[in-house]
Amino acid sequence: MTPTLVRHHTQAEPSASMDTGSRARDWAEIQERMLAPLYEAVYTRLEAGPATRMLSLGCGSGLALLIAAGRGAHVTGVDPDLERLSLARIRLLPGPEEASGPGSAEPQLLESVPAPVPGREPYNLITAFTPIGCSPDDGEELVRTLGAAVPLAGRRSTVVLTGWGPPERCTTDAVLRVATRLAEGPGTARGTGGRGARRDDLENVAFRSGLKPDGSGRVACPFGYADVDSAVRGLLSTRLFDAAVRATDRSQVEKEVAEALQPHLRRDGTVWMPNVFRYLVCTT
Repeated sequence: MTPTLVRHHTQAEPSASMDTGSRARDWAEIQERMLAPLYEAVYTRLEAGPATRMLSLGCGSGLALLIAAGRGAHVTGVDPDLERLSLARIRLLPGPEEASGPGSAEPQLLESVPAPVPGREPYNLITAFTPIGCSPDDGEELVRTLGAAVPLAGRRSTVVLTGWGPPERCTTDAVLRVATRLAEGPGTARGTGGRGARRDDLENVAFRSGLKPDGSGRVACPFGYADVDSAVRGLLSTRLFDAAVRATDRSQVEKEVAEALQPHLRRDGTVWMPNVFRYLVCTT
């Protein structure tokens, strides 16, 4: 499955472009679908279906949940971003005229990992689809989140961790280095910065979280955009450029990201960046 190029978006007004609700919509409408091949590959490998009780960490605006629910899985999503979570509710929760059928389980959408409740059926699949490998602390954050989530899973349940592939396989890496350089300040030379994914990032998180690796895979997830404006908006919606915006300003970040995208601009005005993402299947 290859993500389609998104439709053309009109240029947002400066005040709107900084609004968190607008950024959440950019994520839902432009960027989130870029990882759909990763979601599909994981669900296919694990044969996700009606017997699956899934807890999705960092569920965003709910696309991964929607795909899993379409396979019959019972899904719970967690995300601290209230704007993204609001969009997930619109996607997943039935309206007043759409009554759930007998015995059906309505998706649960929460701001944080739920506390253990005696007698509640454990999850048998935990997913962390926000790829690590872009900053030194994203693995630390994932370890903390897994510390709260793993106790909610049953014995020998499955946990899936995801990360960026090696920089030489991820065209977007050069664009992401703009975020690091601007966040580090004016003394950093153009083109430097960026940590890059390491081969053992996911295994380190698994080990520290008490998980046992049980297989891995790689998935091609090209980032395709209708034009440079859509690409800039989509990339900034990932939250990977937040520190750069705080260190400079959004207009400066937008300008430099647009410049970094030029090598990936095609004759028809679209932007195309091949990437590879890695996932690690673990057991509790």
